[in-house]
Amino acid sequence: MKHIASLWTILVALCLSGSAFADELGTPGDAKSLGFSAQRLARIAPWYQARFDAFPPSEGLVPGAVVAIAKDGKLAFLQAIGFQDRAKTIPMKTNSIFWIASMSKPVTSVAAMILVDEGKLDLDAPIAKYLPELGDMQVALQRTDSATGKTEYGLDLPKRPMTVRDLLRHTSGLIYPELDFAFPERGLAEASADFGIRAIHMLYGWKGVWRREKTLADFVSSLAGLPLAHQPGEVHEYGWSVDVLGRVVEVVSGQSFDQFLQSRVFEPLHMVDTGFYVPEEKLDRLVDSPMPERPPIWDVTKPAKLFSGGGGLVSTAPDYLRFCQMLLNGGELDGVRVLTAQAVKAMTTNALPPDVRIFGGDEVGGRAGTTFGLGFGIRTSPVSSWIPGAIGSFSWAGYWGTYFWVDPAEKLIGVQMIQAVPGSKARQALVSLGINHLVYGALTVPAPFATPAAPAIVSPETLADYAGTYDFGGSVSPGDRQGLADGKNGWLGIEAFVAMEQEGLRINKPDPGGSAAKAGVTAGDLITELDDTPLKGLALADVMARLRGPANTTIKMKIVHRGHDGASDLSVVRAARRVNTVQLRLRVEQGRLVAEAAGAWPILEFENGKATPLVATSGNEFTVDDDDHTRIAFVRDAAGKVSGLILNPGPWEQKAAIVAPGPN
Repeated sequence: MKHIASLWTILVALCLSGSAFADELGTPGDAKSLGFSAQRLARIAPWYQARFDAFPPSEGLVPGAVVAIAKDGKLAFLQAIGFQDRAKTIPMKTNSIFWIASMSKPVTSVAAMILVDEGKLDLDAPIAKYLPELGDMQVALQRTDSATGKTEYGLDLPKRPMTVRDLLRHTSGLIYPELDFAFPERGLAEASADFGIRAIHMLYGWKGVWRREKTLADFVSSLAGLPLAHQPGEVHEYGWSVDVLGRVVEVVSGQSFDQFLQSRVFEPLHMVDTGFYVPEEKLDRLVDSPMPERPPIWDVTKPAKLFSGGGGLVSTAPDYLRFCQMLLNGGELDGVRVLTAQAVKAMTTNALPPDVRIFGGDEVGGRAGTTFGLGFGIRTSPVSSWIPGAIGSFSWAGYWGTYFWVDPAEKLIGVQMIQAVPGSKARQALVSLGINHLVYGALTVPAPFATPAAPAIVSPETLADYAGTYDFGGSVSPGDRQGLADGKNGWLGIEAFVAMEQEGLRINKPDPGGSAAKAGVTAGDLITELDDTPLKGLALADVMARLRGPANTTIKMKIVHRGHDGASDLSVVRAARRVNTVQLRLRVEQGRLVAEAAGAWPILEFENGKATPLVATSGNEFTVDDDDHTRIAFVRDAAGKVSGLILNPGPWEQKAAIVAPGPN
């Protein structure tokens, strides 16, 4: 009896410790102990509310959101904002249920990697090993004669079989069709902008292959008669790959895909509200469609037969946070292991060979400062990226605006749940990744080791020298190094709107205010040479490196304008880059220097429109009486002219260049 009682005590203790650990992701902890400023985290809800006020539901937006932030395995922030219905009658709840669309893809990728861990699925096996019906797929050919402009179409044999790895990294040759699956009334012009329309997309019609009343087996069979858009392994293009992967999971596991996810992912992770439909007892928590009616293809109020691993799941912010925490923990949560650490590392490491071409979208490739792993986009370059975060951060988003990211360096997770019509101004305003900037901007800076110096007296002339606007580029956090506006990072206005083709760099839609557009570059143009170097056969990353250069320098192009046969020469001057700028504006008031935030985002405790006094501690150093004990040191060039400033000099410093001297 004593042995049984002792065993019972141990079991109770284990259960209690497990519950306590789980509660760390259920109840927000102390922001300061987790390295956040509570005051700066409080900026998040007003930021969303301002956008809900600016864009009414009639513009394709449900006026509500749920945001969850975790750090070091603990919940730092969880807040419901606004309403979960278009009529603004039902307040949003922290466990409101959203259609997460393509945020389903990472979940499906994890399901496949579970089988890889168990030795049941081979990443490099031909898909035909598991889905024989896809074994005879050929590859579409599309050739355009530059002299005549005539396009010829045909079929070719694949150089190698499509593999499981290809499905995970979207190099299978399977693509999405030409029209928006949720809104088929949208025109080809809009589809072209989204997907880089080509004739092959026409064959992948949604009505032909994507039927909610069919099964995954039916769906895969319907694909078998289509050609692949690319040779397997040669091009990364977003598409049906992950839905096919869901069918692979069914075949290998012997379970329906929904049952496999429930038993191997959702139940172990206690994701209690995630699945392919919302049962009747939970419908009061389902967030409205941003449209008057939910598209029939994605009617999540009824059980589905087609379990779309690419876009069919619904979930909540707390549920998806647990999924992300499992990944950040290397495959384990609350003592339950879902994946091996090796599998997680493989998924979150670049999986694209250097010669792979990137086609369509702005989320992956050198132009976005990202690459792709086995299910996730991965940040690779702070210079090109337009969001903060450490190198190696991985993320993905859903079609209606849901979004998550995981930053292993900061041990940080962010989840944004919204519902907004794709292509609408409302969605663009909310998916400007403001949540990243607000969260990283809320990280506190460790206090300086040295005791703050006593106040010093600085002459009015010196104070006047320091007045001006200082630009940090896109960096809101000392842990991030996005490009500074220091004249070294030139910008042409085409970098985010290009696709690499065999003959050169295709321009999709240049920034109308950019240098290239002003020089005559238009949508559809093909750049074949840069500074006398042919681009044929080069990888996009190599071409992007050639596009970059110091501001005010000239780059020579050989370009074939849309509708023309021959190439012409063009010279473009790089402009200073101004993207998501973070700025401080300093001026002298009543004999003392004050600072306030300017630009797109606040920084540290500085706010837009709020003058913060700076206390001089020497001729060129100042402090701020705030939670961060912020220190500011000014920098002068060789001629003694003020050229910039440094916030908190040392390992946590943030540098800015002066871009507008004087009391602006």
